[in-house]
Amino acid sequence: MSYADWAVLGLTLTIIILYGVWKSRGQQNLDSYFLGNRSVPWYIVLLSIMGTQASAITFISAPGQAYTDGMRFVQYYFGLPIAMVVISAVFVPIYHRLKVYTAYEYLESRFDLKTRTLTSFLFLLQRALSTGISIYAPSIILSSLLGWNIYYTNIFMGGLLIIYTMYGGTKAVSYTQSLQLGIIFLGMFLAGYMVVKLLPPEIGFSEALHVSGKMGKLNVIVTDFDLKDRYNIWSGVIGGFFLALSYFGTDQSQVGRYLTARDLTESRMSLLMNGLVKVPMQFLIMLIGALVFVFYLYFKAPLNFNEGLIRQVHQSEYAPQMKVLEQRYDSLDIVKQGQVKALATALNTDNETVIRDAQASLKASEAVSDKIRGEAKDLIKKSNPAADTNDTNYIFLHFVVNSLPKGLVGLLIAIIFLASWGSIAAALNSLASTTMVDVYKRMYKPNATDEQYLRASKFWTLIWGVFSIAVALFATNLGSLIEAVNILGSLFYGTILGIFVVAFGMKWVRGHAVFWGALAAELGVIVIYKLDVVSFLWLNLIGCVLVMAFAAILQPLMSKPTENTPA
Repeated sequence: MSYADWAVLGLTLTIIILYGVWKSRGQQNLDSYFLGNRSVPWYIVLLSIMGTQASAITFISAPGQAYTDGMRFVQYYFGLPIAMVVISAVFVPIYHRLKVYTAYEYLESRFDLKTRTLTSFLFLLQRALSTGISIYAPSIILSSLLGWNIYYTNIFMGGLLIIYTMYGGTKAVSYTQSLQLGIIFLGMFLAGYMVVKLLPPEIGFSEALHVSGKMGKLNVIVTDFDLKDRYNIWSGVIGGFFLALSYFGTDQSQVGRYLTARDLTESRMSLLMNGLVKVPMQFLIMLIGALVFVFYLYFKAPLNFNEGLIRQVHQSEYAPQMKVLEQRYDSLDIVKQGQVKALATALNTDNETVIRDAQASLKASEAVSDKIRGEAKDLIKKSNPAADTNDTNYIFLHFVVNSLPKGLVGLLIAIIFLASWGSIAAALNSLASTTMVDVYKRMYKPNATDEQYLRASKFWTLIWGVFSIAVALFATNLGSLIEAVNILGSLFYGTILGIFVVAFGMKWVRGHAVFWGALAAELGVIVIYKLDVVSFLWLNLIGCVLVMAFAAILQPLMSKPTENTPA
């Protein structure tokens, strides 16, 4: 990066930190630290909700996902708007009526302490693991740009975030996320504009879309019903609905965002608006990836987007073989550049035969190119068996660093940092609040002072931050990070959602039945995932249904007159 890029990066991050410090003043107790005294306006809550979900993983990995697999991943979000309506109608009124700090407080009054504790534990486990992956994502940037060791980079990034979150609390997180998202939207718009601007003069936005579509990258809707296919309209609407219902309705990292709103109406407004804007936002982010694919048809793409791995091979005994692959790849790239120009010209002729022939030729060359890239990955593995050869997470980063003008590179890197800070800070804040309210305050220190609770909250923020850094240190060979984090969530979200669905809708079921039913359901979800029976989105539906079924079966066998009655 140039001096201008470092200046833009440093200035942007400094402004965000100072703004957060200024907004976080006046903390005195748990209500101010975790809920911002329930005084945050709905539009700030909306931006905070979006900022919590849109982590660095979204902006690093999503364009790469579109580059490699097309835009069908966007179907993952199709169930989200429906979920926002259900949560606004059912979940939010209960949380506001009971004035809870966490979603799991309600479960003790409805069931019992062990059910509340189990649900809290499932949340803490999956959110801490996901946060570790989220720390790993921006660490990729620093290690790639500066050549730093990825392990030291994880510790550096995580350490900054721990300090930022310990001091700021939820109010700082919410307000800084709103400013962060404004900068993020500006930067992503500029990135999309620059992709098209850097294409040859005869290729505009429309032509780029046509080429991308002919190469199968605009596959937004896939209607085939296949339980093992990760992204189609069915898994997106149904599986995505249950995942979003659990994430926004029961995950404290999101529940803690809209509980900061001034009242019930403003909480609902923030969620419903999120349902309206999230799908278009994700569509546009992935569209950038589809356009980057076209860019690298006209301009040579690297043999592996994590070019540090290629350099490692050149320093090994496999260097001669890698040089041969690079020569084949370079020769093919010249052919591809001619073929993509021929396809763009054919698209202006309305001659379907010419278009099909040009399309088939380019696809054939692209298949050979992928084969050569696969052979390069094999050499990388031989040179370094521990290397992660999946370069999906490096594609957009490579484009930013190597193609954008000075200054804009720094802004785009700042965007990825800001997305990381916002989502991870919210996650650490939710981990600390759940630990404090559902474990520490409930079981160990029920009568401490506000000052003691505030100190303990910051201590637990530190503990979970250290744990997440430890996870990040082992977060290698995960492939596409945006897929990895959603797969991880899907292993737990269905079970957690099932507990809440039983609480809301099956009033005759009590604590013992739902507790053991949830344990059995979680075991079932893990077994189904290991057997690769269905794609991961369906696990959210399966987990929810299993909890309901097991609880209904066990209740007649385990009913006790002393158990809590429904709240």
